[in-house]
Amino acid sequence: MPFLDYGGKKIEVDNDGFLTNMSDWDDKVACAIAEQEGIDELTPQRMDIIRFLREYYVKYNNFPILNSVCLNVHQPNRCLNDKFIHPLKAWKIAGLPKPDDIILTYLNFGQVPT
Repeated sequence: MPFLDYGGKKIEVDNDGFLTNMSDWDDKVACAIAEQEGIDELTPQRMDIIRFLREYYVKYNNFPILNSVCLNVHQPNRCLNDKFIHPLKAWKIAGLPKPDDIILTYLNFGQVPT
């Protein structure tokens, strides 16, 4: 398994860069993943989205309906796309496990993952 190196720590990730253990996540890990994903800065608005995704996943073991994310963090519609370009990046930065094919298809707006 590959590792994410940050601040002298090694965190195990899968081959696609998703954390293998959700409990390894913290704000610094989120910043390290964001950097790998080409996100320059995790603004407070982005962190609100990330924390909401984590909380929702812990409670429901699933990805929320995309429109509900923005509503629940009191941001404009399409905040995920505006803040991260793609919802899967936000999911990964939130330290959540790699989604299954059903969720990947949903996050890819109906496109079947390859």
